[in-house]
Amino acid sequence: MNPATAFARVLVDELVRGGVTDAVLAPGSRSAPVALALAAAERDGRLRLHVRIDERTAAFLALGLAKASGRPVPVLTTSGTAAAHLHAAVLEADASGVPLLALTADRPPELRATGANQTIEQAGLYGGAVRWAADVGVPEVGREAAQNRYWRSLVARALTVAAGTLSADPGPVHLNLALREPLLPDDEDDGLAGPWAGRPDGAPWTAAEPSAGWAAQAHRLPARTLVIAGDGPLHAAPGISQGSPWPLVAEPSSAFWGLPGGVRGGVLALGTPGWLARHRPERVLVVGRPTLSRPVGALLADPAVTVETVSASPRWADAGRSSAGVRRLFAGTEPGGPVDGDWAAAWHAAADRVGAAVDAVLDDAPAMTAARLARDVVAALPPGALLVLGSSTPVRDVDRLAVPRADLTVLANRGVAGIDGTISTAIGAAAVHGGRAFALMGDLTFLHDLTGLLIGEGEPAPDLTVVVPDNDGGGIFAQLEPGEDRHARDYRRVFGTPHGRDLVAVAESLGWASSRVTSPDELPRALVLGGPRVVVVGTDQRAEAALAVRLRAAAAAALDA
Repeated sequence: MNPATAFARVLVDELVRGGVTDAVLAPGSRSAPVALALAAAERDGRLRLHVRIDERTAAFLALGLAKASGRPVPVLTTSGTAAAHLHAAVLEADASGVPLLALTADRPPELRATGANQTIEQAGLYGGAVRWAADVGVPEVGREAAQNRYWRSLVARALTVAAGTLSADPGPVHLNLALREPLLPDDEDDGLAGPWAGRPDGAPWTAAEPSAGWAAQAHRLPARTLVIAGDGPLHAAPGISQGSPWPLVAEPSSAFWGLPGGVRGGVLALGTPGWLARHRPERVLVVGRPTLSRPVGALLADPAVTVETVSASPRWADAGRSSAGVRRLFAGTEPGGPVDGDWAAAWHAAADRVGAAVDAVLDDAPAMTAARLARDVVAALPPGALLVLGSSTPVRDVDRLAVPRADLTVLANRGVAGIDGTISTAIGAAAVHGGRAFALMGDLTFLHDLTGLLIGEGEPAPDLTVVVPDNDGGGIFAQLEPGEDRHARDYRRVFGTPHGRDLVAVAESLGWASSRVTSPDELPRALVLGGPRVVVVGTDQRAEAALAVRLRAAAAAALDA
């Protein structure tokens, strides 16, 4: 068989041996050998292949698959700008610790820097955003046995690094695949016998054992300790896997949302100065990467509070440079130390008062609002469901207003908090989750990834219901400084950015069933219909901003009562 075909078949074989179960590709010419090898592996039942026409959509689909499964997922592109379209997803995978494997086909060295068609400088394209990158040598005739060993060990290393097996630091890896013509197979031999064969037992060429990590440090923490859990998987702090003995303020996409000790609406309590002055923690344990709220950032920056980071990897969040130390907790080693029972009880009582206050405001609103929608969607989902949250207003509304649920899997692209690729991420996560799947995202987030709705021939239709609060533009800005009256002259054009589209018609034009919900009573009925489906709820930017003010005031009044 020709060198490109041999390389592609060995590459895919070793990916499967290394535990890959799903792969994504966008069509192209230079990547044809690997694409055909992936298709053959799917026919043989060795992996599941997902095909998308848009490389950016393909990358975020792979991100969702990897985020939900915890396994490395390769995404394959052809050369040139196709490779550049993976960059946003690679950046998100870097910041979120997701094992994404970027496979970019490339021209051989003799065609680089010559003006050859569809050729850019792809080696090192993603810079420091990847854990490791390799510009794979061009497959050649006459070196079959040596190349087989090299290719298999290369793939095994890529999977080990991406999964964080040795470093406890998973993330993206880039393999740049230089391929010479002929790119299509010149025979019908699908086997890998002889010099192309892997280990007879089907095991990976190179196996890696997890590192024991760092020694756990014994600490006795002050009795008034608050746990802040940001975006991140359970392995980020396995020692808190059963909940916290101290009050826990967890972001929805943290693995600790809904666990015992959780405080509903904790950010509203943190944003009430009078109450916080009376119940300020002495120490804060930070788990994962908190990014959602300013009150959390202000607490971590408070010099009167000792901040300590809990991390299972050599990468941890400390945006304010305030952490006094970093320590690791292992599974089965729950954090010990005294707990001020009265102080902890005050936090949980505050959560009850805040919850009752915001529920009253939301229930009395005259029309459907994005804030109520966030609360009601979380409450209405069936146990075991997947929920993917858009990175703008929806994830913040869920954080402030929803009742946390441990029986849901909640994901969000909070690594770099972009709105791009959210539909594709949700479809990828839904494919792995296997049960009912839902996504809640704003209208601009929805429009930003419309190509994610394109499900090609032969591709499985996801059981995904996408709920879209539609305020005709960038509604989050109405709740921030740009929404202040002094900026009203330019607000609509440069922040509000109205799109004027009928999102129900848009979704239907792309083959998804769609409907509009106008009252709270209609929402549960729309959510039980199954996907692929889009549910649109019309809201108003200025009304949402005014409601946010009323919610904060109601929470403060309840806490100061």
